[in-house]
Amino acid sequence: IPAEDLTALPWGDSDRLRVGDFVVAIGSPFGLSQTVTSGIVSALGRSGLGIEGYENFIQTDASINPGNSGGPLVDLRGRLVGVNTAILAPGGGNVGIGFAIPGNIAREVMRQIVEYGGVRRGVFGVTVQDLSGDLAHALGLKRSRGALVARVEPGSPAAKAGLREGDIITHIGDHELDGASDFHSRLALARIGQTVRLRVLREGRPLQLSARIADPYAGYTRGEAVSPLLAGALLKPVLDRSPLGENAGIAVGRVSRDSPAWREGLREGDVLYRVNRHRVRTLRELAALLPPGSAIWQLQLRRGDRLLTLVSR
Repeated sequence: IPAEDLTALPWGDSDRLRVGDFVVAIGSPFGLSQTVTSGIVSALGRSGLGIEGYENFIQTDASINPGNSGGPLVDLRGRLVGVNTAILAPGGGNVGIGFAIPGNIAREVMRQIVEYGGVRRGVFGVTVQDLSGDLAHALGLKRSRGALVARVEPGSPAAKAGLREGDIITHIGDHELDGASDFHSRLALARIGQTVRLRVLREGRPLQLSARIADPYAGYTRGEAVSPLLAGALLKPVLDRSPLGENAGIAVGRVSRDSPAWREGLREGDVLYRVNRHRVRTLRELAALLPPGSAIWQLQLRRGDRLLTLVSR
């Protein structure tokens, strides 16, 4: 940003917030710039609001309205502890229920955007659910905190670490987990290649495990190595062991926005299976079937449960 004499807010530690702490929200509600409102932390770790995929919000009664989003939530020492995000308002106005992204999450997202140009999520390979009071009682636990492991992907970092279905993850590092949403948001902060320490209960026995976060695009090939038309995409053959091999093709990983591959219409998650009506199962076949960039070519792909055809000129 080409600006001078900017004063940066110091970061606070949002993990140290407690219910009842005083906070101040700053923003421009309804276009009223530099508006300051105060309140307290009403709750921590709010989730299940349907606002974002990863939810672990600070709830506050400091007045937050349309126009506050993106503004700082600070403690009484002027330290940034959250980023104002949303309100729960059936009538459209503030009713004392506002939400902010914890500052520690915002800081790690900012660091990755500065370093990589975007957020890079790793792979852990586990599905978890909340530990309800009834389930905790059935398992003989005194508290219903933690994340219950419902599924472990074979060959994933979670499987290699020794996690099993039925395990209860109680801590990531030194942080005690409230539930599944807390687990997801904490794990989302872990970088690719980072080793994560877990504390687990297995049939009442405490265990300590370590897992290394994997790169979801390990084994992918850069599209420009196959064809200039595919520059900006990551590609990987999809193995299909069914008798007819109908699901074989080329999986599309991350696609850089405004790259040649993006402009041709490719998106992450696509599976290419025909070029000019010829089946493709390997990157070598794909490279051989792509004509020079000036020619017209037809690409057939699967996108979710849809079959699409892209035509390039």
